[in-house]
Amino acid sequence: MAVMQEKELLCKEWLKKPKKLLINGKWVEPKSGKYFKVYNPATEELLAEVAEAGKEDVDMAVKAARQAFEDGRFHRKMTAAQRARCLYKLADLIEQHADELAELETLDNGKPINESKYVDVPATVETFRYYAGWTTKLEGETINANNNFFTYTLREPIGVVGQIIPWNFPMLMMAWKWGPALACGNSVVLKPAEQTPLSALRIGELALEAGFPEGVINIVTGLGPDSTGEFLANHDDVDKIAFTGEDKTGQKIVQASIKTLKRVSLELGGKAPNIVFADADIDAAVKGAITGIFFNQGQVCCAGSRLFLEKPIHDEFMSKLLDRVGKMRQGSGLDETTQIGPQVSKEQQERILSYVDIAQKEGATLACGGVQPEEHKKGYFVKPTIFTNVKNDMRIAQEEVFGPVLAVIPFEGLDDVSEQANKVRFGLSGAVWTRDVKKAHKFASHIKAGTIWVNCYNVFDPAVPFGGYKMSGYGRELGKHSIELYSNIKSVWVNIGD
Repeated sequence: MAVMQEKELLCKEWLKKPKKLLINGKWVEPKSGKYFKVYNPATEELLAEVAEAGKEDVDMAVKAARQAFEDGRFHRKMTAAQRARCLYKLADLIEQHADELAELETLDNGKPINESKYVDVPATVETFRYYAGWTTKLEGETINANNNFFTYTLREPIGVVGQIIPWNFPMLMMAWKWGPALACGNSVVLKPAEQTPLSALRIGELALEAGFPEGVINIVTGLGPDSTGEFLANHDDVDKIAFTGEDKTGQKIVQASIKTLKRVSLELGGKAPNIVFADADIDAAVKGAITGIFFNQGQVCCAGSRLFLEKPIHDEFMSKLLDRVGKMRQGSGLDETTQIGPQVSKEQQERILSYVDIAQKEGATLACGGVQPEEHKKGYFVKPTIFTNVKNDMRIAQEEVFGPVLAVIPFEGLDDVSEQANKVRFGLSGAVWTRDVKKAHKFASHIKAGTIWVNCYNVFDPAVPFGGYKMSGYGRELGKHSIELYSNIKSVWVNIGD
C-alpha cells in the first residue's frame, strides 16, 4: 500500500507507553511529574506525552554519567574491542528495527517515509559502524624530543559530555554525537529536541539491549531555554557540550561555558550558495537545486537556499526548475508517494511564511508557492517556494529561513559570484555546477565554507568531516576529525637518563 496510515503502524504500541527519562540505565519519571506533548506535524494529532526533565533530573543524569566515567566501567574496565561490540550491536539493532524507526521518525518530524527509510536510518547505522571501528584505533605516539627522557602521548576520553541535538535529523544527529563520544570512552547525557524526541528514546532502549553499561548513556527530554537544555549547558560537572542548532543558541552555550571553561563544539546555521555556471549540465543542476533546497522540507542547515545562476542560462534554468517543482507531490510523510512533507511545527510554518512576506516587501518576485496549500489546511505545510529578482543583501538571502524557500540570484562571472557567495555571515557549505574542472577547483578554494560540493549536493559519508566557518560554528563532526572533539591528549615524560 502507498499510504502507511491504511495499515497498522509498527510503532503504535510503543507510542502508547510512558515516555520517561533514561538515567543510570533505568527509565524514570521526572521529579516534577511534568510531561510535554509531541504532535504529528502532518495531522496535528497527539503522538505521545514525554517527560520534561527539570534541574534535579539533569543533575541526576550528570551524576550518573560522572560515576560511570570515574569508575572506568566503559573506558578502563572494558577493552576497546568490547566498546566496539556495543556500538556494532547497537547498529545491528537499529538495522533490525529499521522500518519501525523510519516510521517513528516520519511521524515525529514529518519528513517523507522514503527519506527516513532510505537515508536517515541507513546513515545512522553506517555512522555507528564507522565509529565502532575507531575504538581500536585511538593511538598515541612516541616523540624523540630528548635522549634523557622517554616521551609519549596518550589519547584519553574527556569525561562527561552533554549533547544537544536538533529536530531536523533526530536519529542521525544522535548518531553523529554518540558515535565518536562513545568510541572514545566518554559518558553522555543527550538532550533531544522537544519537537522530535521519540526516535532518541527508542534507540535509547536499543542501547540498553546492546549492552552499554549503566550510566554511560543518559537521555533527558525537555525544553530548551530556561529548561532542560539550558540546565545541561550550564552544568558545572559537564566536561564538554556538543550542540547542533540555531546560531543564537550556540552563542548562549559558549557564554555558559566560560564559568568552567568546558569544551564546546558547534554546528550551527547556514546560507549556502548553490552556483550554476553556463557550462554546467543544466538538467543535472536543476535536480541538484531541488535536492539542495527541498530535501527535508528545506529544514537542513546546509540547504542550498541561495541559487546563483549565470545570466546566459537564467531563463532556461528557471523554466525547467519551475516545471519540476510544480509536479512535486506534497502530503503526509507516511504516504510513500510524498516528495515533500510538512514543516516540523506550527512555529516553523509561521516563521517561513513570515519570510515570504518579508521577501515580497523587499522587492523579490514570488515565482511559486509561498502559501499553505489549499489541500492541506490540516498540518504545518508550506508549498515549495521560489523567489526571483533577489539581491544578495535582501534578508531572504542573508538570514536562515530553514524552510522550502529558494532565493534565485543572477550573476555575471566567477569573481562576481565568489564575492556574493562569501558576503554572508554563515559558512557551512556551498556547491558549484560546471564542466570546467579548473573553475570548480578555483571556486572550491575561494568559498569560505566547510563543505563544497561539485556537480552534486547533499552527499555525506561518516568518514568525511562536516562543519562550518564563521557563524556556522567550529569543530568538525564525522571522520577522524570528530575524535578530536571527544578526546584529550596527555604527554608523558619518563626519565631514563643517568
